Amino acid sequence: MPKMIIYILVAFAVTYAIRVLPLTLLRKPIKSRFIRSFLYYVPYVTLAVMTFPAVISATDSVWSGAAAFIVGLVTAYISGNLFLVAISSSVVVVIVEILLKFVF
Repeated sequence: MPKMIIYILVAFAVTYAIRVLPLTLLRKPIKSRFIRSFLYYVPYVTLAVMTFPAVISATDSVWSGAAAFIVGLVTAYISGNLFLVAISSSVVVVIVEILLKFVF
């Protein structure tokens, strides 16, 4: 139990430092286009890195997860409607899982 408290305190300190240090150290606006664009894309990349493995491994088969991912990308590119992306990806997972049950 004492190790758990140490882990929680370290996680708290790191999270706090990440949020407080930029506020205390950077007083002027960031003028570098490279750093500004890098900081702009950090949330999107973080979300993608956390989401992609979950999409592939959330189903019974990697194939159905990969098919849903591809259909989701295509649907998002064509329509941009998040509801349509979720529905089409879910339908593809169900269809591929049913097909895989009959094939194997």
